[in-house]
Amino acid sequence: MKKLTCHCGGVEAEVNVPEKFEKVIRCNCSICKRKGYVMSMVSENDLKIIKGEDLLTLYQYHTNIAKHYFCSVCGIYPFTRPRSNPKVYMINIACVEGVDPFKYKDVLVNNGQNHPLDQKK
Repeated sequence: MKKLTCHCGGVEAEVNVPEKFEKVIRCNCSICKRKGYVMSMVSENDLKIIKGEDLLTLYQYHTNIAKHYFCSVCGIYPFTRPRSNPKVYMINIACVEGVDPFKYKDVLVNNGQNHPLDQKK
């Protein structure tokens, strides 16, 4: 288990992650490209909020399926529940203790701007 925190330390979670993430991604949807963070997926059983749940603010838009959580004090997004699978967490790997997101050179880009739920019928 490692610690995942926002910038101010008000929000803290324990997260079960490997020593080196096997798959990290960025997303080009309208919110993720603005946040600019590098993410990796963990199951809902692999993340436990231990401090500051009351500081988390939920932001939703468009289909209101994805849940974007950020610290109401410092504004950092530590994790998201994506609309592609709302039962998992996409964690901001830069919020994980001891992880340097700049060491990941080949970061995949998820095509969130062309999500199937957005396709016109």
